[in-house]
Amino acid sequence: MFKKALAGFGAMLSVVMLIAATASYGTRRAAAEAEINSEPMDVQPTTDGGFSIEVLVNGVPAAEYAARGRRYIEAFENAEYELRIRNPTGSRVAVALAVDGLNTIDARHTTAWDGHKWVIEPYGTIHVRGWQMSSQNARHFYFTTERDSYGAKLGQAANLGVISAVFFRERRPIDVMPVTPSQTYPQSGKENNKREPQANTESSRAGEARDAARPKSLPGYPPPDDESAATGIGRSVSNSVEWIKMDLEPRAAGEVTIRYEYRAALVRLGILPRPYPRQDVLDRREGAKGFEPRYCPQP
Repeated sequence: MFKKALAGFGAMLSVVMLIAATASYGTRRAAAEAEINSEPMDVQPTTDGGFSIEVLVNGVPAAEYAARGRRYIEAFENAEYELRIRNPTGSRVAVALAVDGLNTIDARHTTAWDGHKWVIEPYGTIHVRGWQMSSQNARHFYFTTERDSYGAKLGQAANLGVISAVFFRERRPIDVMPVTPSQTYPQSGKENNKREPQANTESSRAGEARDAARPKSLPGYPPPDDESAATGIGRSVSNSVEWIKMDLEPRAAGEVTIRYEYRAALVRLGILPRPYPRQDVLDRREGAKGFEPRYCPQP
């Protein structure tokens, strides 16, 4: 099925995207590999299916911590950040990108398949710096509190603290052989296409009635607080985009998820060590002595 996706040509995207569109196969691959090899060796971008996404703070990839079967990074309050996403394959891909559960293109909370997507050329890299507000402008991502987050402003505070990217490859054209009227062979590739739900059955009408009786929105619990990290909607930046249609494979080629928290939360989760563990304080106090054989020192 054809899906709508965005191709970006903003200030920071222009060089990468235009090179990917005009350079030869070999040039694209060499450029991508050279950029990867120039990075600090101690930074390991989160990857799945060969795809990678990095959180850049002041242009530097945030250090990642593997724990609890996830990848974590430390958030720094009020710091702007951007997402660098790489496609290591020879196929064009579309990536559904969500921050705090909200699509970065239209701020909707949907499935990855239904969501609008960013386009990455073969062996290409894109930078997504913020929420896309129009065909010309975006508003910067920055770390803030839950209460000040973009999600909380929209009443969508259920999925704060997570960055998710799901990748879909562009479907390769397939030649379909003609059939006679007596034959009923399905066209190649069409059997996996998403079908719209039928709405003319009794069961579907009953389901619609149940849905109508449910509240349209539920308040988040617990309510957003001022201690946990989330992403805000910041200053306006130029980021020109255009819509294209792509025929995508229905099965995701890769998925990457990053959790982010302030340092205090990472310490409470046991991901970062305590700067001064409480037990060490008790051990010190238990070993205290009343007298030492010396005079009072000068302060």
